[in-house]
Amino acid sequence: MTTRVIYPGTFDPVTNGHSDLIQRAARMFDTVIVAVAASPSKQPLFSLEERVKLLEQAISANTNIEVIGFTGLLVDLAKQQNANVLLRGLRTGSDFEYEMQLADMNRQLDPNLESVFLTPGEGVSFISSTLIKEVAKHGGEIERFVAPHVAQAVSEKLAK
Repeated sequence: MTTRVIYPGTFDPVTNGHSDLIQRAARMFDTVIVAVAASPSKQPLFSLEERVKLLEQAISANTNIEVIGFTGLLVDLAKQQNANVLLRGLRTGSDFEYEMQLADMNRQLDPNLESVFLTPGEGVSFISSTLIKEVAKHGGEIERFVAPHVAQAVSEKLAK
């Protein structure tokens, strides 16, 4: 049986924490679909197309990873992509509570869709896209927390 997992998120921008989970998932599942949510209500720094491109560059060496943009319900995307598992990252206890609510709702909407949770690897558990943007806005160095092309894109975006 082929296992197709969707790792959804806003990825604004993609961090080393995201990349860690994607790489680990690529070893666990046949296909990893990184689904970039449009999330207009979050007022992302990067457009959907820019976020997809940054992610594609970050994972270009992997053959079993696909990056797509999406709008709408995640359960509908899972059906369209023939995915049977959702992957979510858990950094903190509050993440767990929120993710459990999402998992329960997704299970109600599609009982065949399972949720799997991974914790970040050592040294990347504190990284969030929100923190990356905040540090960069105040002139801090973000190169340790994101890929070089992402750091450059953040710098260029904030310079505008």
